[in-house]
Amino acid sequence: MIGPVNLAAKVDEALAVQAVAFGLDQDEVAVRRHIVLRHLMSPGARAYGATTASGRLVGFVYGMPNDRTHWWSTVVEPYLRATGTADWLDGSFVITELHVHPAYQGRGLGRGLITTITDGADEQRSILSAIDTDSPARGLYRALGYDDLARQVHFPSAARPYAVMGAPLPLPRRN
Repeated sequence: MIGPVNLAAKVDEALAVQAVAFGLDQDEVAVRRHIVLRHLMSPGARAYGATTASGRLVGFVYGMPNDRTHWWSTVVEPYLRATGTADWLDGSFVITELHVHPAYQGRGLGRGLITTITDGADEQRSILSAIDTDSPARGLYRALGYDDLARQVHFPSAARPYAVMGAPLPLPRRN
């Protein structure tokens, strides 16, 4: 089931999903916990979760209207400027995190989470970043209409480069 979630109350459960899905160690989880809680205080921040019939959180997404003063925007802006797409930082809803537990991937939960959160956005488009490799996640984003705005984006603490992707809203519900 996909629905709104009080991510602040379920932050540890969500980070456990992210840790498995993204391969994070406990130190990385601790750092991300503070980041998630800070993000959730941003104006317009929303979160949705995917749960099993027993209520176990197996996937989550959160995001907010983009703000050029936020850290993520300041990092990606030079890359977007270089590709002539910096205007995507204005009037966009940013998907901050989207993770589904590996045991539950391939069931449409990621698609359901991202379309549900963007359906409620006032913005005309959505942006996100994803590890810059061919992966099921990037395949999903492409199927939803996301195109590469910039590639080989280097975040200070990330070992691998990312791609920044953008799509007009609303996203399609089906392939």
